[in-house]
Amino acid sequence: MLAPAKINLFLHVVGRRADGYHDLYSLMCCVSLYDRLVLTPDAPQNRIVCDRPDLPCDETNLAFKALLAYNEALVRHTVVSPAKFNIHLFKNIPMGAGLGGGSSDAAAVLKALNAFYGHALSRVQLHALALRLGADVPFFIDGTPAIAEGVGERLTPCPNLPSLWAVLIYPDFGLSTAKIFKNLKLGLTKFKKKLRYFPFKNEFFSVPHHLHNDLEAAVGDCFPVIEALKQELVRQGAIGALMTGSGSTVYGLFANEEAAEKAQIALGQSNGRQVFVGRLLTEV
Repeated sequence: MLAPAKINLFLHVVGRRADGYHDLYSLMCCVSLYDRLVLTPDAPQNRIVCDRPDLPCDETNLAFKALLAYNEALVRHTVVSPAKFNIHLFKNIPMGAGLGGGSSDAAAVLKALNAFYGHALSRVQLHALALRLGADVPFFIDGTPAIAEGVGERLTPCPNLPSLWAVLIYPDFGLSTAKIFKNLKLGLTKFKKKLRYFPFKNEFFSVPHHLHNDLEAAVGDCFPVIEALKQELVRQGAIGALMTGSGSTVYGLFANEEAAEKAQIALGQSNGRQVFVGRLLTEV
């Protein structure tokens, strides 16, 4: 099964909560850059195998954590006895990139297990379980474009987005989400409640005016390369560019696949960075 990456088309930090987390208002959309997972039942024991040596293959891996959490929920809510699974994870989405790869892997495991057990958990139960694993995991359960509020648990579908392509640049470093939020100066963010939508299919050229990420301010001073990558994407023809999530990936939006692939070739894989092309999955 495939687990897609996501980008944030806008991300506003509304405020800080009493529990230390932040309330967000963000539009997220999946892109066609995927991790691949193979789940095999009737294994001797639950385990995960990864194709990269720098990936943890224990309970700190979100995909494996999702397997264990689903088994616990299955015992708690049903009379079904969980099978043991082997997970083989083929990782393509960079880590620490703001692309939600780990959250997407976790959601893919939850959905696969729920299908295996005949949808033993309800939609509400599955979303609650997803939220326990991480703020972005509920979004990946459905995978359709959505505005996320709260810590990410309140999702409102956002249909009819423009059909666009993205060029994603992952520099040679990842970023810590916790550190980025710690560095954020909330007084400098400007959230406008009127941003309740994103340009629809007939509003293609107004897209750049809606791209926004409050977290760029917390990253830019320490990592000026983020702004440099945005400018580089625009020079290659992007209609707009933005850092996604808490970084470090920067993406540019293009009208079609040909323009995106041309930019990818021009940008190259230099200085340890990786450049990907993906279609916005506006209809999953």
